Amino acid sequence: MAFVVVAVPLLVLALFVQHWAAWAALGVTVVVHIWLAWLARRRVRAIGYAEREDDLLIRRGIMFRSMVVVPYGRMQYVDVTAGPLARAFRVATVELHTAAAFTDATIPGLDPAEAARLRDRLASRGEASLAGL
Repeated sequence: MAFVVVAVPLLVLALFVQHWAAWAALGVTVVVHIWLAWLARRRVRAIGYAEREDDLLIRRGIMFRSMVVVPYGRMQYVDVTAGPLARAFRVATVELHTAAAFTDATIPGLDPAEAARLRDRLASRGEASLAGL
């Protein structure tokens, strides 16, 4: 949508003014938006998670990669959140809360049904880990 808002006025300007700067601005706009679309696809593919026997691995990042390991026994509670825009696109985010204040354990972009199943699985594994202590 942002592309249309920027590109249409530039196209109209380029057609009516017939100046090279308007065509250059339109070209730069097209190239930047193609690059942003490519970058968005890369960012989505860089997010992943794996459920292991004792912990959950969450990885993200293209240039600055990070991997968060959350032991099931350290989880206090698991949330599934989805704002109005996320609900419109049918995606949800699973947030893991631990005693550590700086744990960035979120898994964005999941299907709401899959997010609910993951929340239930993580909660049951966390309870099982606490029962084993």
